[in-house]
Amino acid sequence: MKANKLRAAMQQMNEKPGPAKAEDRTGTPSAPSRYVAPSRQGKRGVTAFFAPEVTKQLRLLAAEEDRTVQSLMEEALNEIFRKFGKSPIA
Repeated sequence: MKANKLRAAMQQMNEKPGPAKAEDRTGTPSAPSRYVAPSRQGKRGVTAFFAPEVTKQLRLLAAEEDRTVQSLMEEALNEIFRKFGKSPIA
């Protein structure tokens, strides 16, 4: 009898609990929340794919101008928005 209890206790210790699943208001499991940097709260990523030379040149330009790639991309997007008659909101 003791051996069974010991075996059960050992098995329970070896079982790795999975991540706790959060539930939304309807009781449906939802994805666990992740940390979001304050500078990214309320924002969404925009992705584009370019040749490696484009990435390198963009990084070099950012370094030469003592700016971030983020600020250069904001400026570029705002220029495109203006070109097409939209508000510069980036």
